[in-house]
Amino acid sequence: MAADLPGRLADVRMDGELPARTDIPLIFDELDHQFACQAYLWALPLVSYAQWKTQHYDVFGATSSDLVRYLSYRDRLGLITANATTPYILNFFDLSQTGPLVIELPPGPTAGGVSDFWQREIGAMGEMGPDRGEGGKYLVLAPGVDAPDGLGEDYRALRSSGVNIMFGFRTLDPDPERSDALVRAVRIYPYADRAHPAPTRIVSPEGRPWSGDQPRGIEYWRRLHDIYQSEVVDERDRFHLAMLRQLGIEKGKPFAPDERLTRILEQGAAAGELMAQANTFAKRFPQGTYWPDRAWELAIVLDNSAQRGDGYDELLERASWFYEAVSFSEAMKSTTPGVGQAYLGSYTDGAGEWLDGGRDYTLHVPADVPARLFWSATVYDATTRCLIDNPQQRGDRGSRDELVRNADGSVDLHFGPAEPAEGERNWVQTIPGKHWFSYFRFYGPLEPYFDRSWKLGDITPR
Repeated sequence: MAADLPGRLADVRMDGELPARTDIPLIFDELDHQFACQAYLWALPLVSYAQWKTQHYDVFGATSSDLVRYLSYRDRLGLITANATTPYILNFFDLSQTGPLVIELPPGPTAGGVSDFWQREIGAMGEMGPDRGEGGKYLVLAPGVDAPDGLGEDYRALRSSGVNIMFGFRTLDPDPERSDALVRAVRIYPYADRAHPAPTRIVSPEGRPWSGDQPRGIEYWRRLHDIYQSEVVDERDRFHLAMLRQLGIEKGKPFAPDERLTRILEQGAAAGELMAQANTFAKRFPQGTYWPDRAWELAIVLDNSAQRGDGYDELLERASWFYEAVSFSEAMKSTTPGVGQAYLGSYTDGAGEWLDGGRDYTLHVPADVPARLFWSATVYDATTRCLIDNPQQRGDRGSRDELVRNADGSVDLHFGPAEPAEGERNWVQTIPGKHWFSYFRFYGPLEPYFDRSWKLGDITPR
C-alpha cells in the first residue's frame, strides 16, 4: 500500500497491515511537512504585515509617532503590487503599547483606512469612509478595551479585531503641493497624549533597499513566531495553532527548531510558496476571466474585508490576494460607478503563456477608458510581486502620462526588453530571464466597466 503513496510515505515499509515501527518517523515527517504547507498559506497576510513593519522600524527608523511616505519609484520597489502613480502614506502600530489611538484626517481627496494584521479592514476613511472626504478624528480601540469616559462626539470610534494595526492612505489629488499639504496635516497619537501630542513625522525610505514581500525559508517562520507573541488569533484558527505548536511555534516560548524541524520548515515554506504561486497566478476560483475571450481576471477574489464566504472562510482567496498584494479595502473592489477602484490582473498572454521578460508585447487600450479619475497599467516582477526594478526605473503607463494616442483615441502600450520603434513614451521595459504580470487599475470605475461593454485587449506577443 505505501508504494502507491506520494512523497515520504512511498518509502514506508509495512508490517502486515500496519506501518513498520522503524518507519513511523517517516510518517510524522510527512505529517509535519503537510502542517507546514497549510500553515504557510494560512499565515501569509500576517507574515506580510509583520515583515513590512520590521522594514519601517528597523530599516527606515520610524517610530509609533511617525508615518512613512512612499513617493519615488525607488521608495516603492519593496512594496508588493504598489501602484506607481499615487503616493502611499502609512505605518504600523501596536495598540497594547499606544493604548487607544487617535487619527486625525484632514478634509480632502484621500482614500485609506485601518486594518488588522490579518489584513481585514477595520474601517475605511476618506472618500469611501464615513467622513466622505470631509476628514475628522478617529479613535482606534484594541479588542476588549472600552472607549474612554467622556469621549466627545468629535470622535468616530473604530473597534480593532487585533492588537496590531496598519493605518494608511493615499492622496488622490494630482497636484503635488496640495497632496503634500494633505499628508502633513494628518496627526496620529495616543489618546492619552491628546493634550500635548508629539508631532507626527513624515519618514521617507530615502532610496534605501528594503523588502516587504514575505521572507523565504526559516525566516518566514521566525517572523510568524515573533508576531504571534503579541497578536490576537481568532477562535476559528485554533486548529492552525495546533499545527504551529507541532512546528515549534508557541506563545511565550522561544522558537528553537532542531535540525529535523528546520529541514521540514524550510521545505514546507518552499512547497507552500509553490502552492501560493499556483493559487495566485493560475486562479481556479469560480468567477473566471472578466471577459470570456480575454486573459484579464479580477485580481481580488476576496468577497469582503471579513474574509468570510457563504458557509466557509476564504482561506484560499485570502492566500491568493495576500501573496500577490498587501492590504484590502472595500473601496478596492468598488461596485459603485465613479467611486473607489477596480483591479484586473493578467498573468499570461492571450494564448495562456506566462509573460516573458525577454519577449515584446503590446496591449491595446481602447478609447474612453471607463475611469472617472485615471487608469494605469503596471508591470510587476513575478518573483517579488513588486514593481519591476528595470534600468528605466518606470513600471507603469497610464492616463496621467503623456502617451502617444491613436487617431481614434485608443492607446497601444508596449512591454519588452528594448525600446520599440514607436518610441519610449508608451513603453515599460521588462527584464530577460524574469517573468512578470500586470494590473490594470480603474480609479473611479464607470458603468461601461461594470456592465463590461468596454473591453480591454489582451497582452499580445509582437
